[in-house]
Amino acid sequence: MRVLIVDDHTLVRAGLCRLLQGFGDVDVCGEASRADEAFDLSLIHRPDVVLMDLSLPGRSGIEAMVAIRNELPATRVLIMSMHDDSQHVRTAIERGACGFIVKDAAPLELELALRTAMSGQVFLSPRLSSRMMAPMFGREKAVGVDALSPRQRQILGMIGRGLGNKEIGAELGISVKTVETHRARMMEALGCRRANELVVLAARHLQEVV
Repeated sequence: MRVLIVDDHTLVRAGLCRLLQGFGDVDVCGEASRADEAFDLSLIHRPDVVLMDLSLPGRSGIEAMVAIRNELPATRVLIMSMHDDSQHVRTAIERGACGFIVKDAAPLELELALRTAMSGQVFLSPRLSSRMMAPMFGREKAVGVDALSPRQRQILGMIGRGLGNKEIGAELGISVKTVETHRARMMEALGCRRANELVVLAARHLQEVV
């Protein structure tokens, strides 16, 4: 299986490359940091699977995926992102992705996703599958803090303890950009219009759970 890795973070690409090289019969044929670069390298290497991040400089991962699929219909595109809400997942699948996996997934899950993509089937991380199928079984939609992902609730607790973005990133081993993205999505989910509103809510929630 020839895989092209697309992510704008050098360390993430390096980590994924090393991880994929440990999977049997998987060959990393290239790495790209931008959508245009991903398209060009796809035409050159013609990978079996493109492991694509959603958030890229300039054009998005979705736009890159559509361009690649138009030129190389046989190439499968597996989206890997920290954006785990239903709308992002639905859009990716509707536009042609062969799967969607969250960035904090276990290595075994990533290998399964790649092999599922190669078999011509669609793969969704179990966490995403349960969330997407919940409305079909009449489950009520979570609201407030309950609507946040486990990682977001973890970050919310750290905000409540007074930690800043750099401190949170250092403690969790993620970039400041990732923390900022989580904060933005948390503010949207919790209805916070200003950053200080999120801090107040986080402190209140911390008192409730302690």
